[in-house]
Amino acid sequence: MLPSNAETREDIFELEDQMRKITPAFAARGMKTHIVLWNDCAAVADQYDAMLPLFIWDYFETGNLPLFMAQIEAAAKKTTVFNPVNLLRWNTNKRYLEELETKGAPVIPARIVDLATPDIIEKACTDFGCDKLVIKPLVGGGAWRQALYTAGQSMPSANELPPAEAILQPFVPSVLTEGEYSFLYFGGQFSHAVNKRPKDGDYRIQSIYGGRELPYSPSADELAVAQDILGYMDDMPLYARVDLLRGEDGGLKLIELEMVEPYLYMNFAEGEDSENTAAQMLAEKLSARL
Repeated sequence: MLPSNAETREDIFELEDQMRKITPAFAARGMKTHIVLWNDCAAVADQYDAMLPLFIWDYFETGNLPLFMAQIEAAAKKTTVFNPVNLLRWNTNKRYLEELETKGAPVIPARIVDLATPDIIEKACTDFGCDKLVIKPLVGGGAWRQALYTAGQSMPSANELPPAEAILQPFVPSVLTEGEYSFLYFGGQFSHAVNKRPKDGDYRIQSIYGGRELPYSPSADELAVAQDILGYMDDMPLYARVDLLRGEDGGLKLIELEMVEPYLYMNFAEGEDSENTAAQMLAEKLSARL
């Protein structure tokens, strides 16, 4: 599925690159692929054996989530949706981090608030004992309406802050020097990993903000952290991306567990087009579940 505003997105090249690998890999297993807008998916769901909301990168924008979930729930009555609707619903709201923490996942400390007001932001800095705070929408992605506040400096404007519920977390300095890591899994099997770095002067690692990616070979200990996090799931997702940052204690900390619409960085797996190992693994796991 595509975002409703696909043609105007700066990161549409990521979708195109990924589909160049998915389409031939799926075809090699006798599966045809089509792309549809998420706001049309319910109407055409009975034409497909499965639907994967891999590219619905605007589902979190103001007012979209209930519309998206209504479409997905209606589509799921006509075909199989991966990941399943209950998992998508759970993963769209970052409260899931609290649940994973109670199970033992090494998450970055967080505070969830109804609205990130200046008083609440300043108090969070004091309570966390930090001078920099990352403020994100509780339902969001791609650094949309995400802000960085530094104590003693100007507060972000209302238009820069989350429009509703927010999650506040201490800024993790390693993102500037070491970057963020993404470990990609299909059906619980590790595929590949990526190191994502922000451009100089920024902390956001997304390509639309000048971020860049590098191949990464995780250690056995690092893989164990990600695998343990996936192990806290009641049902193993078809696809998942475990995003991690290096904490000040030297251990990897969970920043996001993406199972709704994660970009899969298939260009960092081995092989091109139909030979891409990540696309082949996704095709294999999907075919087995169907």
